[in-house]
Amino acid sequence: MSACKTLVRTSLSSISSSLRASGPPIPLLHSPSLRFSPLLSPNQGLRLASYNVPSRPYASISTEAADFTDEAQSTDSTLEPPESPTQDTVEQLLKQKNDVGRLMKMERSPESAHQRCGRWFPYLDKFSCGEDAYLNSAEVLEALDPYILDVRKERFRRVVKNRSYSVCLVVEGLGDFGNVSAAFRSADALGFQSVHVLSCDSSKRYRDNRHVSMGAEKWLDIELWDSTPECFEALKSRGYRIATTHVGMDAVSVYDMDWSCPTAIVVGNENRGISDEALDLSDLHCSIPMKGMVDSFNVSVAAGILMHHAVCDRTSRLGCHGDLTFEESQILLAEFSLRHSKSSMSIAHEYAKRRAAVLTPRI
Repeated sequence: MSACKTLVRTSLSSISSSLRASGPPIPLLHSPSLRFSPLLSPNQGLRLASYNVPSRPYASISTEAADFTDEAQSTDSTLEPPESPTQDTVEQLLKQKNDVGRLMKMERSPESAHQRCGRWFPYLDKFSCGEDAYLNSAEVLEALDPYILDVRKERFRRVVKNRSYSVCLVVEGLGDFGNVSAAFRSADALGFQSVHVLSCDSSKRYRDNRHVSMGAEKWLDIELWDSTPECFEALKSRGYRIATTHVGMDAVSVYDMDWSCPTAIVVGNENRGISDEALDLSDLHCSIPMKGMVDSFNVSVAAGILMHHAVCDRTSRLGCHGDLTFEESQILLAEFSLRHSKSSMSIAHEYAKRRAAVLTPRI
């Protein structure tokens, strides 16, 4: 029996040593869903892939393969170098409208054409490539298809399927960019595509924590407004009712509201709450019933609760939260594909040039 135990122990030790020596399994690197972008040379792609694969035994890697291929950061790193950490932070984006506007790639609908199919949708089926050259969403997707990993494209499709413009978030005069970032992260996670930022003092800047938002601002439509009347007037013209969060006698419980109606949820400053001007201009006041000793939530928590309840109520009434039409979904897919990487814009421009050259008749 002793000899048998020694033999088993020796065999197991040999297997463990063999696994450690062999490193990560070769099949993971040759997975069809992890093909490399043609923008990189074969050697560059191999170095990046080798860097991102953990040096663990085969059993550990096989159980985590799905998570590895589905993570945005992991898939993006095989396509191009990571973005500079000083760029595209929430604080940087909210400094001026041009910084936010550059995130949106497809042409925007003019303010005069507010309604599409009875509700607001901000994009035209048009991407400008300069010199009166345009691509529609189908052409954008065709141009970028070879350069985006299959797992990433499937992620885009799942997200777009659950996106909606029917409910949007408005943050008024928040002083802590950490709260703004957290609200953005919740909006993205819950399927809200549109967020609006009202700044009471645009000269004040606060320290921002990039990790709070987890890059959610890259995938949202962010609009900046200088005044409450300007913002509310635009939202009402787009068909939204304005619901400001407020604890008062006339406040309606969020549990009694019909969230299938286009609604803009407004949350206010961490200390002062909603401004008097916003309360006067809103269509209704709503509140979250509280059962504890404190009488308020953290503003980012309140925004998350409101958006989550809106999604639950819309799902109960309508069957789902996401409500984009096929055309709108395709346009938003093209928008996400253009935002995917820094090289996406140049790839689309080159595609437009080649297409124009083919279509130009020869004399």
